[in-house]
Amino acid sequence: MSKIVNYVKPIIKNPFTVNSILASIFKYNTLLVFLVMMVIASAVSDVFFTQTNIFNLSRQVAGLGIVGMGMLIVILTGGIDLSVGSIIAFTSVLSAFFLQTMSLPEAILLTIVGGALLGSISGFMVAKTKMAPFVVTLAMMTIARGMAFMLSEGSPIITRNEVLMYFGTGSWLGIPFPVILMIIVFILFVVMLKYTVFGRLITAIGSNEAAVSLSGINVSKYKFSVYCISGVLCAIAGIISTSRTGVGSPVVALGFELDAIAAVVIGGASLAGGRGGAFNTLLGVFILGMIGNIMNLMGVPGHPQQVIMGVIIIGAVLFQLRAYSRK
Repeated sequence: MSKIVNYVKPIIKNPFTVNSILASIFKYNTLLVFLVMMVIASAVSDVFFTQTNIFNLSRQVAGLGIVGMGMLIVILTGGIDLSVGSIIAFTSVLSAFFLQTMSLPEAILLTIVGGALLGSISGFMVAKTKMAPFVVTLAMMTIARGMAFMLSEGSPIITRNEVLMYFGTGSWLGIPFPVILMIIVFILFVVMLKYTVFGRLITAIGSNEAAVSLSGINVSKYKFSVYCISGVLCAIAGIISTSRTGVGSPVVALGFELDAIAAVVIGGASLAGGRGGAFNTLLGVFILGMIGNIMNLMGVPGHPQQVIMGVIIIGAVLFQLRAYSRK
């Protein structure tokens, strides 16, 4: 015991050492939260680290991981996209609708085009008319969900395409196909944000849009692009939803936009724009997934889960704000 006291005492006396430790904690706070959640999960359930549970968890968050990347780049520009859940529902119905009369490649292509079109409309309204992203995407959220109900006539559309179903439920080397797709999207976004002009510019726009505009950069073009990309990723998530259940439903992804925003913010992104990264966003996605998974393993009912999830999200966001204020 005396050895521990003698080791800790100089650290406490030296403010530079304490500050450096705190700085490291705040710098890697998302990773720290992720590791803490893993420790808690292993403590409360011996099933958590089984291969079946880990792959099921990964499969469940694959759609959120893909949409989260789109939400990240929108937030990096200082915007917000509240329509992602509704676009997922619309494209889920759209893919099942197309598969009734088309081949799988044609259905997938047209579904992605549909998602891109809805995202482009939001992007045009934000970039060209200068409307507030909150207002534009809130309207698109209502429009896309309504279109999903109209197209499906209020009932789920069942698809029996075996190839699509195999993608949603199958795996390669034990890794579910949707998870592989999520990893590919994640790698593309890491490269884009770190090593391309496009990635650096959308971050710069969120940090200081006026300075970027005065530099001769067409800010509107980049703002339009991020909403279009978000729509494409939502379409991919909608197709994944249909592939997992075999049903295109207008009621899927209710509240999904809140999960996507929460994952990005838990990952350290600023809702004011200009700060955030793909790796931390992916960690945020898995943190949310683990919270739900742990509560399911513990048998916590659905409504208390929502309360607990909300409290944890608030705590994580406050922690991020504290980390940012220290920086």
